[in-house]
Amino acid sequence: MPLVAAPLVVLLRSGRAGWLIAAGVSVASLAGALALAARVRAEGVLSYALGSWQPPYGIEYRIDAVNAFVLVLVGLVAAVVVPFGRPAVAAEVAAERRYLFYAMLCLALAGLNGIAITGDAFNLFVFLEISSLSSYVLIALGRDRRALVASFQYLIMGTIGATFIVIGVGLLYLQTGTLNMADIAARLEAPGAARATLAALAFLTVGICLKLALFPLHMWLPNAYTYAPSVVTAFLAATATKVSVYVLLRFWFTIFGANLVFERLPMPDIFLALSVLAMFVASGIAVYQRNLKRMLAYSSVGQIGYMTLGISLDNVPGLTGSVVHLFNHGVTKGAMFLFAGAIAMAAGTVDLDRLGGLAKRMPLTCAGLVIGGFSLIGVPATAGFVTKWYLVLAGLEKGSLLLAALPAASSLVAIAYVWRFVEAAYMREAHPDLAGVKEGFAAPLVGGWILIAICLYVGIDSTWTVEAARRAAAQLLFGAPQ
Repeated sequence: MPLVAAPLVVLLRSGRAGWLIAAGVSVASLAGALALAARVRAEGVLSYALGSWQPPYGIEYRIDAVNAFVLVLVGLVAAVVVPFGRPAVAAEVAAERRYLFYAMLCLALAGLNGIAITGDAFNLFVFLEISSLSSYVLIALGRDRRALVASFQYLIMGTIGATFIVIGVGLLYLQTGTLNMADIAARLEAPGAARATLAALAFLTVGICLKLALFPLHMWLPNAYTYAPSVVTAFLAATATKVSVYVLLRFWFTIFGANLVFERLPMPDIFLALSVLAMFVASGIAVYQRNLKRMLAYSSVGQIGYMTLGISLDNVPGLTGSVVHLFNHGVTKGAMFLFAGAIAMAAGTVDLDRLGGLAKRMPLTCAGLVIGGFSLIGVPATAGFVTKWYLVLAGLEKGSLLLAALPAASSLVAIAYVWRFVEAAYMREAHPDLAGVKEGFAAPLVGGWILIAICLYVGIDSTWTVEAARRAAAQLLFGAPQ
């Protein structure tokens, strides 16, 4: 639906029509994702042969417990951010470019959905490029000229990552003669890993880690999130890196297998070290940022460390924590960037030094940001607590108190950067630049609070998210029937 909508928006050349179409397909995508998730839960893995060409000869769309969960996240974020982000787009994107903005947003959504749903390795690369190329344009469409540099940096690093991925896919095709993921996995099951297989694993891992912004391959992310239009930042921060984590899970567990990745190669130790660096170093950098959006951007790099930490532990609780954090961090950070965008529109700045006393002017916006911050810290009754609980359980299952203590210790760093906003907004004297600023831009505010409500709900009753994540983890690790 969003793939068809994109050229339609361009043909109509209307910002209003573009918004209506983009909002409509976003809501429809969420409805479809929920229906597919329910059907997968009831019937098991779904397979669709595109054009009736049966796999492995044709392209297969394949939905299981893992990507059904990711599709729901992408659809949910799009269904909230796109309809409620219209005032932010009007404020930050030139009128003559808005229809192009919504066309690119539809393409980004189509690419992310396609990455999750396809069962063909090269088709995955194609959808990855659709989402990436549209993201480069979306970032550059903002009024801030620094967005052009940020987009160019993202383009360079994204192209390097995509090149590594397509080389890896090519090597897999060289080994197996097929591009269907399930077929590749079946043909790679021979004892002993050929050099081409190990090379493919290396190229794919590095390329995907560039896309998911794993520390220290994250250098494109802070500027992209800081200078992009607020709607773009909220959408990409909540979905793009999460879908890339899914791609890593799909290749590691479904194609190469946990035996090769975790038992015969030192990947767990490497990823554990990089995850710890992300959790502490990137979060530590966030503490010293003066720009609210940049602070949240570095926070995202730190939060990605939690996802890869759970993967590196290679057990059901750890993988459950990683998968559930895709959803938990997605809704939390999507809300926080919507609120940051509302502040930028109302106050004309997101510089923490100029947001003194903001809570008196914009109480609902600031309250939403603080609750989102609580989730990043992992305060009980928020979504972030659920993630850290399962990561602690994973460390204990590994028999290591140190691993179990890592999520709790990193929360102390998160407290430090969240406190910077609390101090500025609630404890400083009103900044003179904020005279006349008041709560406004109701649509982004409503959208942000919808996501915060979901964050609180799944923090109190995590039955659906944890059950879905646990089923996904079991399928990845053991190939458990759904």
